[in-house]
Amino acid sequence: MKYIVAGHEAVTDAEFAELALGTPVELWLGVEGETAEERAARLDAARDILSDPQFRDLPDDLIRLAARVVDDNPELFNVVPLVRPTRRRPARKEVAA
Repeated sequence: MKYIVAGHEAVTDAEFAELALGTPVELWLGVEGETAEERAARLDAARDILSDPQFRDLPDDLIRLAARVVDDNPELFNVVPLVRPTRRRPARKEVAA
Protein backbone atom coordinates (compact mmCIF):
# COMPACT_ATOMS: atom_id res chain seq x y z
CA MET A 1 0.00 0.00 0.00
CA LYS A 2 1.30 3.45 -0.86
CA TYR A 3 1.00 6.38 1.48
CA ILE A 4 1.12 9.77 -0.17
CA VAL A 5 1.03 12.81 2.11
CA ALA A 6 1.29 16.34 0.72
CA GLY A 7 2.71 15.00 -2.54
CA HIS A 8 5.43 12.91 -0.86
CA GLU A 9 5.45 9.13 -0.90
CA ALA A 10 6.09 7.44 2.43
CA VAL A 11 7.77 4.06 2.16
CA THR A 12 7.72 3.08 5.84
CA ASP A 13 5.25 3.66 8.66
CA ALA A 14 7.78 5.98 10.32
CA GLU A 15 8.02 8.08 7.16
CA PHE A 16 4.24 8.21 6.97
CA ALA A 17 4.03 9.44 10.57
CA GLU A 18 6.72 12.04 9.92
CA LEU A 19 4.98 13.34 6.80
CA ALA A 20 1.55 13.31 8.45
CA LEU A 21 2.70 15.10 11.58
CA GLY A 22 5.29 17.38 10.04
CA THR A 23 7.95 16.38 12.56
CA PRO A 24 10.30 13.41 12.83
CA VAL A 25 9.06 10.63 15.11
CA GLU A 26 12.44 10.58 16.87
CA LEU A 27 11.74 14.07 18.18
CA TRP A 28 8.94 12.69 20.33
CA LEU A 29 10.26 9.20 21.05
CA GLY A 30 13.99 9.81 21.26
CA VAL A 31 16.68 7.53 19.95
CA GLU A 32 18.47 4.65 21.58
CA GLY A 33 21.68 5.66 23.30
CA GLU A 34 21.03 9.40 23.40
CA THR A 35 22.92 11.30 26.06
CA ALA A 36 21.24 13.36 28.78
CA GLU A 37 22.33 16.49 26.93
CA GLU A 38 20.84 15.25 23.64
CA ARG A 39 17.61 14.30 25.42
CA ALA A 40 17.36 17.74 27.04
CA ALA A 41 17.91 19.44 23.66
CA ARG A 42 15.31 17.17 22.01
CA LEU A 43 12.71 17.87 24.68
CA ASP A 44 13.43 21.59 24.49
CA ALA A 45 12.85 21.51 20.72
CA ALA A 46 9.62 19.55 21.24
CA ARG A 47 8.38 22.17 23.73
CA ASP A 48 9.15 24.91 21.22
CA ILE A 49 7.18 23.10 18.54
CA LEU A 50 4.19 22.53 20.83
CA SER A 51 4.14 26.25 21.69
CA ASP A 52 3.99 27.23 17.99
CA PRO A 53 0.39 28.06 16.95
CA GLN A 54 0.94 26.12 13.71
CA PHE A 55 1.19 22.91 15.75
CA ARG A 56 -1.59 23.55 18.27
CA ASP A 57 -3.51 20.51 16.96
CA LEU A 58 -0.47 18.21 17.08
CA PRO A 59 -1.45 16.43 20.33
CA ASP A 60 -4.85 15.60 18.79
CA ASP A 61 -3.16 14.41 15.60
CA LEU A 62 -0.85 12.18 17.64
CA ILE A 63 -3.79 10.69 19.54
CA ARG A 64 -5.61 9.96 16.27
CA LEU A 65 -2.47 8.36 14.83
CA ALA A 66 -1.97 6.24 17.96
CA ALA A 67 -5.62 5.17 17.87
CA ARG A 68 -5.22 4.12 14.23
CA VAL A 69 -2.11 2.08 15.06
CA VAL A 70 -3.94 0.34 17.92
CA ASP A 71 -6.96 -0.32 15.72
CA ASP A 72 -4.85 -1.68 12.85
CA ASN A 73 -2.56 -3.76 15.12
CA PRO A 74 -4.57 -5.23 18.01
CA GLU A 75 -1.89 -7.89 18.49
CA LEU A 76 0.32 -5.18 20.01
CA PHE A 77 -1.75 -5.57 23.14
CA ASN A 78 -1.89 -9.34 23.46
CA VAL A 79 -1.20 -9.53 27.16
CA VAL A 80 -0.19 -12.80 28.73
CA PRO A 81 -0.25 -12.99 32.51
CA LEU A 82 3.04 -14.07 33.97
CA VAL A 83 3.23 -16.43 36.91
CA ARG A 84 4.79 -14.67 39.85
CA PRO A 85 7.34 -16.87 41.55
CA THR A 86 6.80 -17.48 45.22
CA ARG A 87 9.29 -15.83 47.52
CA ARG A 88 11.69 -18.19 49.10
CA ARG A 89 12.74 -17.38 52.58
CA PRO A 90 16.43 -17.73 53.28
CA ALA A 91 17.31 -20.69 55.46
CA ARG A 92 17.81 -19.73 59.08
CA LYS A 93 21.20 -20.32 60.55
CA GLU A 94 21.16 -21.97 63.89
CA VAL A 95 23.07 -20.19 66.62
CA ALA A 96 25.35 -22.38 68.70
CA ALA A 97 24.58 -22.13 72.40
